[in-house]
Order: sequence, then C-alpha cells, then structure tokens
Amino acid sequence: MFLLYIKAFHIISVIAWMAGVLYLPRLFVYHTLAETGSKQSETFKVMERRLLKAIITPAMIASWIFGLILAYYAVDWAQAGWFHLKLLLVVVLSGFTGSLARWTREFAEDRNTHSQRFYRIANEVPTLLMIVIVILAVVKPF
Repeated sequence: MFLLYIKAFHIISVIAWMAGVLYLPRLFVYHTLAETGSKQSETFKVMERRLLKAIITPAMIASWIFGLILAYYAVDWAQAGWFHLKLLLVVVLSGFTGSLARWTREFAEDRNTHSQRFYRIANEVPTLLMIVIVILAVVKPF
C-alpha cells in the first residue's frame, strides 16, 4: 500500500512539473514580444518567477524524491536497462529545468538574448523527453 501512495504522489508531482516546463517557454515566447520595461513585460516577469518558484521547482524536487523511493523498492537495477536510460533522460529534463531558471533570471534582469523562435523550439524539448520517458517506464523495452 505504501508504494501505491508513493507512485500516486510521483505521478502527481510529474504532472505538475511537466505542466510548468511546458508552459514557461510559451510565456517566454510572448515575453519576447513585450517591450522592455513595459507593464506587460513586468507582468510576464511575475508570472514566470511564480511559476518557477511555486510550481516547477517544488514539483521537480518531489518527482525526484518519490521516484527515487520507487526505484529503491521496485526496480531491479541490474536487469533494468530501460531504467538507466529513463534516469538519464530525467537528469536531462532536470538540466532543462535549470535552463528555464537561468532564462527566467535573464528576463527578470532585462537581459534576454534569445528569439521567439528559440523559445518555440525549446518548448518542444520537454515534450520529446516526456514521450520517451513514459514509453520507457510503461513498456520497459529492455
């Protein structure tokens, strides 16, 4: 029963993390269109900071905690090649989250150097990672 609750909280936290990492780059796309110093730009700064600090970061931390508990109790590490790749991709997703934090700081300091197109492409990264991670976790292909 304990592991079922851990799994449920892991899924909940991953959903919240993914919602944030899918939405924040979209905010960046719109923020690039706002004039520096404008009311709209300042509103985007608040939205971006709150999304990162109140949702994305806590959800990522919770995902790691619950995921590692599950891995400890439910994964045969010696026989789970799929898990090693999944873990690597989660590390990549965490690094991407770190990039989101850096870009949020750059916008907050009015130092953004990236284009709309850059953020539109960046917006696809978590989607692709999510697809592969979920397939690995569910199908366990190797």
